[in-house]
Amino acid sequence: MSVRFVDEGDLRVASGPGGAGCVSFRREKYIPRGGPDGGNGGRGGHIVLRADPHVQTLLDFLGRPVHKAQKGAAGSGKNRTGGNGSDLTLNLPIGTAVLDATDGSLVVDLTEAEQTVVVARGGSGGRGNLSYVTSTYQAPREFTPGEPGEQRSFRLELKLIADVGLLGLPNAGKSTFLSRVSRAHPKIADYPFTTLKPQLGIAELDPSRRIVVADIPGLIEGASQGVGLGVSFLKHLQRTRVLVHLLDPYLRDLDEIVEDHRIIRHEIEAHSPVLASRHCVTVLNKSDLLAPEQAESLRESLQKRLGEPVTLISGVSGKGLDRLMEQIWSALQQQIDTP
Repeated sequence: MSVRFVDEGDLRVASGPGGAGCVSFRREKYIPRGGPDGGNGGRGGHIVLRADPHVQTLLDFLGRPVHKAQKGAAGSGKNRTGGNGSDLTLNLPIGTAVLDATDGSLVVDLTEAEQTVVVARGGSGGRGNLSYVTSTYQAPREFTPGEPGEQRSFRLELKLIADVGLLGLPNAGKSTFLSRVSRAHPKIADYPFTTLKPQLGIAELDPSRRIVVADIPGLIEGASQGVGLGVSFLKHLQRTRVLVHLLDPYLRDLDEIVEDHRIIRHEIEAHSPVLASRHCVTVLNKSDLLAPEQAESLRESLQKRLGEPVTLISGVSGKGLDRLMEQIWSALQQQIDTP
């Protein structure tokens, strides 16, 4: 059974209040005037966020009430300090950005497995009357209640962590490409918008070289204004270092392919100039549907029109994929080496 992919959510938390201090006096045989022995209260539980590699979605944070940590226990007689409240650990997918719901500022970006952060600290325990004893004040009855816990609200945004992001219009062959270079199994069909949620795949060039590839739903013109599906998932490409733009030549002339290229680049630029500045590899896909001479001629003409290198591949037959993956690997290494 598939799990519903949810990449945004709200989180409300309340750390545990501290336990109250205790007012107590010793009552033991042969000690008629026993002094104060009230212990301090325990600390309230913290709220801890943890990046869990086994969690893939924010589904658990839809419509949930406030997540509360345990209250600290009150102090007691015989100078016994109350127990600390248990911390509450919430597991989030790797790649989750946690934003303050009040001002939108970034609280933490969970980018590494097992990364943890305390986002709401438990209240301190109150003082018992024993802590008020001085040389001149031998029988205090003062105590303090525990401090209240913190209450905070956050906005959660999941951004997939990948080396390479795939771009293209619907039916450009992104899902087929991903299935050929990795063991991912995205839905593939001969109609648009078969990809309804982001997909990740790991392309293994050899045992020491792996590339994580992200595919998002296809973009269409007007996507930066909310048209279609892809714009809501563009944030999943923000962590990528290289983009691969697939173009579909089937039943399309050179001018139409150039226009397809312009549409995608314009929508990326309108959505995020930072994303648009990433290194992008342009790929002419579906070469198996054209005669070899026609495909190569079209590639050369397109390269001249765009003023950038164009790589010819076929996601179905696998033609040109090895060369393209080596090209992508080299581009990734250049990004790493660039200061």
